Amino acid sequence: MIRVLLVDDQSLLRLGFRLILEAEGDIEVVGEAADGATGVAMTAATSPDVVLMDVRMPGMDGIEATGAIVAAGGSARVLILTTFDVDQYVHDGLRAGASGFLLKDVPAGDLVAAIRTVAAGESVLAPTATRRLIEALVPLLPSPGASDRATALMEVLTGREREVFGLLAAGRSNREIAEALHLSEGTVKIHVGRVLAKLELRDRVQAVVLGYESGVVAPGS
Repeated sequence: MIRVLLVDDQSLLRLGFRLILEAEGDIEVVGEAADGATGVAMTAATSPDVVLMDVRMPGMDGIEATGAIVAAGGSARVLILTTFDVDQYVHDGLRAGASGFLLKDVPAGDLVAAIRTVAAGESVLAPTATRRLIEALVPLLPSPGASDRATALMEVLTGREREVFGLLAAGRSNREIAEALHLSEGTVKIHVGRVLAKLELRDRVQAVVLGYESGVVAPGS
């Protein structure tokens, strides 16, 4: 059973998400919170697998709450909710440790699928969609010390791992990486796992964010 906590200041949205999720046999809504601080406290109290987190809320917003949940070191994974056309905080949410994002008008089936994906330990977006998101946001939110960080990254990875990371950060799938490097998908999967572990990244979404922040991948490349 996948345990989900809903954190959103709009009660009607929380009700809608609850009705959608509770119709699934493998998902249980363990609680609701109307602000970030309550969401952090309820995460500690209920131990959900996935926290569905709004960004704009009174008091502690979803970005700060995400950072607090991730910093606590539990197993809960955060799925950010946003209205992309007006909300440019998604990059900060991913940097804080979120495992992906959804638009607030996401179809019910996509919401359920995304929660299952995140609960399974993966990012919620296809690599190409992630790349488009980061390319739109990173130029607006530059990260200081990018060149130093890139140098440090290269020191912890082997030559092959640097190649894999470059393609991973560019939003390539395992199949595409395998084709580019003339490797089997099984070998690529092993390399990806090692890269994520060495760089202490939770998932592919964070790899894309780090790739752009560090300058390993340039917007538009």
